[in-house]
Amino acid sequence: MPEAAPEIPTRLLVHAMVREDGTVDAGELYTVAGTLGMSDQQVRLCIKRLVAEGGFTHEGRGRKALLRATADVTGSLAPNVGYVRYAYQQDHGQAPWDGIWHLFAFAIPESARAARDILRDTLLKLGAAAVQGGLYVSANPIEEHVEAQARHLGILDAVTFLTSGDLRIGEHRAPTELASALWPLAEIADRYDRLAVLAQARLDQLDAAASPTDTERLTIAIELAAEFTRAMEPDPLLPPELLPQPWTGTHARHLAARCWTRLLEHQTVTATDTHPRPRLFSLYADAIHDAAHQAG
Repeated sequence: MPEAAPEIPTRLLVHAMVREDGTVDAGELYTVAGTLGMSDQQVRLCIKRLVAEGGFTHEGRGRKALLRATADVTGSLAPNVGYVRYAYQQDHGQAPWDGIWHLFAFAIPESARAARDILRDTLLKLGAAAVQGGLYVSANPIEEHVEAQARHLGILDAVTFLTSGDLRIGEHRAPTELASALWPLAEIADRYDRLAVLAQARLDQLDAAASPTDTERLTIAIELAAEFTRAMEPDPLLPPELLPQPWTGTHARHLAARCWTRLLEHQTVTATDTHPRPRLFSLYADAIHDAAHQAG
């Protein structure tokens, strides 16, 4: 698969440029935006919108300006730390499947439609798949999170929790057949293929440059974060026992961890009190710290 530059919304770029002191250097922002193929006008309009929304304040003019985030806007730039760690545990054989399916059934009336929709979205976000109307299944033990959401919504009494080691849907009974029928594995694999191609290309780029510039490092970090999140967010993190082998997700995460390790090493050397690193690097340092050492 040829390398394709990831699509990066201008808003995401601004969020990714927020440094650990909560500021964004406009000069750096415009430089990185240009490297990513964005025009100065795009950036100016985005800054104007973000300031109007109250997410940032703006001091100065043009490339000498300084933006200040009024809240932590970087949380969406990296998947949940525990989620990422669990993925790497699976990759290294540290989270074997016990053969148990976790099922959730509910019949919530139309009068509580909003709560029903939130519960459904929560199940999907946690990696469950719809078996049929009001019945969802997960290969991972997510009961604690589902119960917490149902309790918060006030609909816990309408939710049934059960487990089974003998699940059959139509003619599908083998776990791998069920996984293939319930989850869009080909689509998920395609996303990881794109991540793998990008991560390998950026590793090669870092290897070829004895001392990559700040702009090069920032650009690579933003591209990698965007593609990593795009691949991980729809991934139900099925156990390896249910996936085609070799699984492209394992390979892609391995390359991503190696790439982040290299970027973090460079940032550790160059970051100073007067030039703090983007908060993005801290997010990924937390997310892949253990995995990076295992993958290296």
